[in-house]
Amino acid sequence: MPSRQEVSYFGAGPAPLPTSVVEAGAKAFVNFNDVGLGLGEISHRSPTANKILNDAKANLSALLDIPDNYEILFMQAGGSGEFSAVVQNLVPVWIERRRRRAEADVKKAQPGAEQAQVDELVFQRLQKEVDEELKLDYLVTGSWSLKASQEASRLIGSKYVNVALDARKANGGKFGKIPAEDTWSLTPTKKEGGKGSAFVYFCDNETVDGVEFQQFPKSLEAQGQDAEDERLVVADMSSNFISRKVDVSKYAVIFGGAQKNIGVTGITIAIVRKDLLPPQTATPSPALLHRLNIGGLPGPIVLDYAITAKNNSLYNTLPIFNLWIAGQVMADLMAEFSAQKVSGQEEVANKKAELIYGALDKFPQVYQVVPDASVRSRMNICFRVSGGDDAKEKEFIAGAEKRLLQGLKGHRSVGGMRASNYNAVPLENVQKLVKYLEDFATAQ
Repeated sequence: MPSRQEVSYFGAGPAPLPTSVVEAGAKAFVNFNDVGLGLGEISHRSPTANKILNDAKANLSALLDIPDNYEILFMQAGGSGEFSAVVQNLVPVWIERRRRRAEADVKKAQPGAEQAQVDELVFQRLQKEVDEELKLDYLVTGSWSLKASQEASRLIGSKYVNVALDARKANGGKFGKIPAEDTWSLTPTKKEGGKGSAFVYFCDNETVDGVEFQQFPKSLEAQGQDAEDERLVVADMSSNFISRKVDVSKYAVIFGGAQKNIGVTGITIAIVRKDLLPPQTATPSPALLHRLNIGGLPGPIVLDYAITAKNNSLYNTLPIFNLWIAGQVMADLMAEFSAQKVSGQEEVANKKAELIYGALDKFPQVYQVVPDASVRSRMNICFRVSGGDDAKEKEFIAGAEKRLLQGLKGHRSVGGMRASNYNAVPLENVQKLVKYLEDFATAQ
């Protein structure tokens, strides 16, 4: 039986954790701080649980320099659950903004009207605007953003979903490139002569396809102070979370499942701008949403950002052990990189990725990196062996397994190889992989 130190694991998720966190977690699961109970047994409303939650918030806020006007929410249901949550939470923001504007216009036009009459006129206008103007923009650059757009269509109807970018159309029907921004068909804002969308969604790093946005899209930058000129940007960062510096202020919502870079399955992190939550932005009543007949709204209460924020992420039972693991990972990063914060981890991630891509590019006759060089992911490095020759790829996997290099098989939907370079993958394990890549290539 190999030891933990002998195995080099490159699986895409659940992913490796720092050994120090795993060892501490084993003790904490049995008897946390010598209290006689494990972290899987204590009350999620206990002082101990609250300290774990608050410490995790503080460390994440420090790591990413999260501004004070953002809430950090710990939720469940993974990134896939957030595909639904962003629709459930941000479409009502769009509706409420329109309702307030309609109410102000109606009262101005008919100052003596009774409230019941005002409400009916507002509803009629709102229904028309929903039917004709409600749009959700999706940038589809890989398997996960595709699933997100499909979930939005399933919830509220495809007529409301604008696929502003389908990267497959510019790449022979496959993912692997991100076309130039001037080819995207984003819903025009008021400043651009349109009405604006409820939000724009993109997946910052596509785990399956090895595609990563290299920087924040310029076309999504703030255009002005008017809410009608703003694009509410939603980013799924499940697979590159806390791996590089991010300007949080550019986003309405950032979310990510924990099981790639930050912990174990069961915790989802959402960073949400506070002005999208009550009391700064009221939520339309369930009765109004029912009457507007938008499918899927209102949604499950456990995915409601406002309810989660109001209850400090403890509306329902939060898995405290899973939260503690994520908190330990964040605390260790803060301790290791100190003033550099997440930028220190970014340097390490970039170095490891450069080593792997360097070895692959050194032997182009043996290895072919799948995505275009302009969008190569630092986290999920996808490549084929000998042009996808089945026998050669099986030989590659078998040889890797003999060296205890595990988790290198690509996603079942695309095949090939995938080396996931998450934060907890040590540099020495990457060096072992690079050595194998060179040895395998020179033996061909």
